Amino acid sequence: MDNSGIKKKEFIGYEYKEVIAESSKASFLIDGYENFGWKLEENIYEDYRKNINPQRQRRVILRFKRNRKIVNKMELTRLQRNFEACVDEIETLENSKTSAATMYALILGILGTAFMAGSTFAVTAQPPHIILCILLAIPGFLGWIFPYFIYKRVLLKQTEKLTPLIENKYDEIYSICEKGSKLLY
Repeated sequence: MDNSGIKKKEFIGYEYKEVIAESSKASFLIDGYENFGWKLEENIYEDYRKNINPQRQRRVILRFKRNRKIVNKMELTRLQRNFEACVDEIETLENSKTSAATMYALILGILGTAFMAGSTFAVTAQPPHIILCILLAIPGFLGWIFPYFIYKRVLLKQTEKLTPLIENKYDEIYSICEKGSKLLY
């Protein structure tokens, strides 16, 4: 306070961080970054809550700030990097569920198309080879029908295989966030 009784505001230097995230993961990331001293800027938070429609917009920009002179800054930064690495690993694991399934389905679909091409060439040859056309068309049609079922089956297997790994990463994240939270208070 000065002589006039007016309380002076103390200067605080901030550092800023922007995070681009899936809208479905935004709340998780906001909670996580708060454990490392970051505060979501209020005006952005309001926009996030009011204007983001998860069905319409898939990515959001989260803007954070924190005091530059925060206590235990080096340890918080180290924990934050571990947190970000775990989040990236979870995203990679989530993407790998569908990538293997997509690969198998595409390979089978391409093989089906190759058989159909052979069938087409057999029927357009002079003289037409109808029996060969039929023999090549059967695996061609099967190669067009089965990719959907292969995709679903591989996706289910990958999900069963990767879910425990993803859960372990979430447990690791919660442990890291707990450590960061204890350093703040």
